[in-house]
Amino acid sequence: MTETTPTIASNEIKCPHCDTLFTIDEAKYADIVQQVRTTEFETELHARLAAAEQAKEAEIALAVANATQQVREVSTTKDAEIQQLKSELKSAATDQELAVAKAVSVAGKNLNEAKSKLEVQAAEHKVKDLALAQSHTKELAMKDELIDRYRDMKAKLSVKLLGETLEQHCEVEFNRMRSLAFPHAEFGKDNDTSGGTKGDYIFRDYSEDGVQYLSIMFEMKNESDATASKKKNIDFLAKLDKDRNDKGCEYAVLVSMLEEDSDLYTGVTDVSHLYPKMFVVRPQFFLTIIGLLRNAALDTIVVKAELEQVKKQNIDITDFESELDGFKSAFGRNYDLAKGKFDAAIKEIDNAIARLQKVKGELLGSENHLRLANDKATALTVKKLTKGNPTMAAKFAELNAPEQPDAA
Repeated sequence: MTETTPTIASNEIKCPHCDTLFTIDEAKYADIVQQVRTTEFETELHARLAAAEQAKEAEIALAVANATQQVREVSTTKDAEIQQLKSELKSAATDQELAVAKAVSVAGKNLNEAKSKLEVQAAEHKVKDLALAQSHTKELAMKDELIDRYRDMKAKLSVKLLGETLEQHCEVEFNRMRSLAFPHAEFGKDNDTSGGTKGDYIFRDYSEDGVQYLSIMFEMKNESDATASKKKNIDFLAKLDKDRNDKGCEYAVLVSMLEEDSDLYTGVTDVSHLYPKMFVVRPQFFLTIIGLLRNAALDTIVVKAELEQVKKQNIDITDFESELDGFKSAFGRNYDLAKGKFDAAIKEIDNAIARLQKVKGELLGSENHLRLANDKATALTVKKLTKGNPTMAAKFAELNAPEQPDAA
């Protein structure tokens, strides 16, 4: 007979020593199971923590060893790099010293070449300065000789002749260049004294189509060295400005030999700060000032031609406006006359209308009377006519009575 192992219920506990079964309720059984599991878990946990701590210490020791090794390797590499850099630096310093030495050598060579060129240029300048000084010395000697000769000539001439000589000089100089530089220009004496005074010469230049684009009033002044009272250029500027304005010239030029020692009047002197568009020149710059002013005025030829055209157009417009004003004036007078007659005709028509209105009113009144008369005539009967008149009533009764037949 087979022996059957008894089944232990879930709420029974067998003692491991005496094999005695104990029966407990489910709550106590669960509590005992929980206590057993907690004790086992804590034991296993402590074991695992101890193992983990050992593994951690081993890893730390290994990491420290690896780090130490890496530090050693890095230190060795850095030392090698430092040694290499020191070597390269030493080599670079040597190259730099060589480059500096080479640059210094080249700079010294260039400096020597520059010094040589400067010495050659200085020698050339010295030669040129010497030649220029000799040339200036010769020119000054020639000028001094010319001045002495000119002063001697002026001493032999009268004051009037001095002035005429300067004018003749300017006129000859201009005529000498007229055909070449001023083919359309006019240059002649100012003989118009209508303004009380006159200048010496007037220059006018024209374009090919006859438009004046430049005009200059000239005054020539010369003086003898023996003259007691020395005149100054500024003494003649006011009169020159008046002559310029009286003759309608754009520019004014004083050709003067006065104040020979003045540093101001050495060539062409602009005195426009005193009088507009005025210059003082020495005789040798007579043609120069004309050329300068002419070249400056050439740019205005087109503008002045257009201005002349505009002036002509303005004249045409003015004439047209005058004719238009005359037409408007005549038309206005005719309009006034026509309007007067028209107003008179309208007034007569109004008067006629008033008279016709009056006649119409009278005719309407007559019509009313005729209507009343017609009404009265229509309403008139024999009875009304014979009322109060027995004789006429009897007569009308007889006339209206029927005829009686005759008796047989």
